[in-house]
Amino acid sequence: MGFKRLLASLGAGGASVETVLTEDHAVPGGVVQGEVRIQGGSVDQEIQGLSVGLQARVEVEHEDQETKQDIEFSKVRLGGAFRLEAGAVHAVPFGIEIPWETPVTMIDGQALRGMNIGVTTELEIARAVDSGDLDPIHVLPLQSQQAILDAFISLGFRFKNADMERGHIRGTRQKLPFYQEIEFYPPQQYRGLNEVELSFVADDREMDVVLEMDKKGGLFTEGSDTFRSFVVGHNGYQGTDWAAYLHQWLSEVGSKRNWF
Repeated sequence: MGFKRLLASLGAGGASVETVLTEDHAVPGGVVQGEVRIQGGSVDQEIQGLSVGLQARVEVEHEDQETKQDIEFSKVRLGGAFRLEAGAVHAVPFGIEIPWETPVTMIDGQALRGMNIGVTTELEIARAVDSGDLDPIHVLPLQSQQAILDAFISLGFRFKNADMERGHIRGTRQKLPFYQEIEFYPPQQYRGLNEVELSFVADDREMDVVLEMDKKGGLFTEGSDTFRSFVVGHNGYQGTDWAAYLHQWLSEVGSKRNWF
């Protein structure tokens, strides 16, 4: 259960709002369900609109600076205008679809550092808008994504960090205005590497898997053999030994460059 309380403090005696999530775990392509409960204050109020949305806090690069920005990437309007009488309770159930591209925020029960995704509630009263705090949700990987993550773990890679960046990964099916990078520390056998970055860009049938090696001492660009992109189907991923696939690629590049 996820609980947050928001105050629609638009004048004395205003309404209060509580958003209750039925379940705060979800997967890309799934649905987060809950209920918005509006408690009337000491005066009658005209509610002009109520909506819920999904929001992510992403990194935005400006020349040599990096800032954070909240981006709403899905929104559902819950009914039309209505009059909320003083002291009355108005409950509105909702379901909001999780886009297939939504970044993963939890792997094997471990929350990924740097992820901030949740449900926002917006109440419109008397020509003003009151946006509440974020109700966090945990986005678990699809089975196809878990297979790639498991391959990294079986090779000895360790999770380093994850972030969401505003922008697009060229050559992918990306539609959202931001993407996720999951960073791994390499094991000793790949001692020439600093890290490997992994991104998923999924739709309802398959996903683009984007990998980039970061050699100690400098980051390579997309045009080199340290970058790899391939497509994995949500139904056909079991037919590949992904640990062997990743090891072969890492070994080929590392051998050519005398990294290890």
